Amino acid sequence: MGKAIDGGIIDVAVHDLRDWTHDRHRTVDDTPYGGGAGMVMKPEPWGEALDALEEADPRPMTVIVTTPAGRRFDQALAYELAGKERLVFACGRYEGIDQRVIDHCAEHYELVEISLGDYVLNGGEVAALAITEAVVRLLPGVVGNPESLVEESHSPEHRLLEYPNYTKPPQWRGREVPEILFSGHHANIAKWRLDQATQRTRDRRPDLLADE
Repeated sequence: MGKAIDGGIIDVAVHDLRDWTHDRHRTVDDTPYGGGAGMVMKPEPWGEALDALEEADPRPMTVIVTTPAGRRFDQALAYELAGKERLVFACGRYEGIDQRVIDHCAEHYELVEISLGDYVLNGGEVAALAITEAVVRLLPGVVGNPESLVEESHSPEHRLLEYPNYTKPPQWRGREVPEILFSGHHANIAKWRLDQATQRTRDRRPDLLADE
C-alpha cells in the first residue's frame, strides 16, 4: 500500500474527529439516551467533518461505516469498492455512532455498512485498515503480477480456496513437493491445482461450493 501511495495510485489521509469539536475538552461522545452502558459518538463533530470532506473534494463520497451490524466483508465487496472514486471510512468507537449520522450518510452520500465478521473490536480503525488493504491491492498497478489475483482464494472467477503452494528445496524435514509440479505439463498441473482447490474448499468451506 505504501508503494501505491508513493506511485500516486491512491491518496490516503487521516482526519481527527476532535478537530471538529468546539468545547474545551474536545468531546466526541456522550451518554446514550434511554440509558445503558458505554458512550455514543456525538452527531455534531461527525456532521461538520463530513461537510468539510465533501467541500474539500468534488468527487462523490462512498462512506464506509465499520459496524458489527453491517454487510459481511468479502472479496466480491472488495472488488465493488475498488471501483469507487473516493472512500471515506467512519470509524466508530465506544457503543458506536449516533444513528442520525448513519441516516444522514445514507441520504446524502453512498453508504456502505461493513462488518469484518461475527466479533466485536474496540473501534473501527483495524477494520478500516483491513478493508483498505483488500481493496487497494485490486487496483491496477498495485500488485506486481496481476495474474496472482485470479488464482487466489475467493477470486470472483471460481470462489474456491487457493490450492497449496510449494517452493525450493524439493525436500524439507521428510516432506516432499508433489511430483506433478516437476512434470512441466501445464495442463496436468492446472488440473491438479483445481482438484486441490476444490478439495480444500470442500473440506474447509463447503458453504462456498453450496453457493455455486
